[in-house]
Amino acid sequence: MSEKLANPAPLGLMGFGMTTVLLNIHNAGFFPISAMILAMGLCYGGLAQIIAGIMEFKRGNTFGVTAFISYGTFWWSLVFLIVMPSMGLSTPTPEAYMGWYLLMWGVFTLFMMIGTVNYPRAKQFVFASLTVLFFLLAARDFTGSALIGTIAGFEGIICGASAIYLAMATVLNEQFGRVVLPIGEKAKPAATLKAAA
Repeated sequence: MSEKLANPAPLGLMGFGMTTVLLNIHNAGFFPISAMILAMGLCYGGLAQIIAGIMEFKRGNTFGVTAFISYGTFWWSLVFLIVMPSMGLSTPTPEAYMGWYLLMWGVFTLFMMIGTVNYPRAKQFVFASLTVLFFLLAARDFTGSALIGTIAGFEGIICGASAIYLAMATVLNEQFGRVVLPIGEKAKPAATLKAAA
């Protein structure tokens, strides 16, 4: 009898979603960076996503492993980028160089977004909005534009909220055995479409 494994995606999505909303409340200009953001980045955005990624490995889900462990370590690296200079362990990263850091994450997320083509629409939206967020944040750091940073903040709140919605929809739909919160129909794989043609 095969072992039934829990779906770790809601854990990873909640870790990503809640931390992203809180950071982008800062990016939108409402609050300064604080210990709360750093703690969320290390614990829920970082550690919880890494755990979810390891669990996805057990399920044989290459996409889930790559996404959750990558974004979990993104949060850890971001916290270290903020904290290490204040501890005297390194010099602060110039904004333009941070732009390259964010651009690389945007390129990675763009490819991951392409990988969601056969996933539900809600997951496609999470990755599409995250791609836009990284490119907006990179543009902010390349140009020094506070306006772009504010726009990125509001867009990031939407992105994080969409991940929270997908996580909770997945949990509630599984718990009740029916669609409580819709996530969009799963697109048919290309092979199925070709066979039907």
